Amino acid sequence: MSSNSDYSKPRVIRYGASDAIYGLGLVGAWVYFIGHAPTFWLGVIGFVKGIFWPAFMVFEAFRLLYKG
Repeated sequence: MSSNSDYSKPRVIRYGASDAIYGLGLVGAWVYFIGHAPTFWLGVIGFVKGIFWPAFMVFEAFRLLYKG
């Protein structure tokens, strides 16, 4: 018989820095998009844009880098 320590789960080390940076970016995007919205519904759209801001940023970066 083998002991349970031979089959123990590997230790996972997690860092929270990327979560904190994403959180700050999320709040900053909300401040920017909602702050520049002239109407309520554009503010709602700004809220949604704030959630997906990394996708917009990467899309625009690739669009500019690979402009034919």
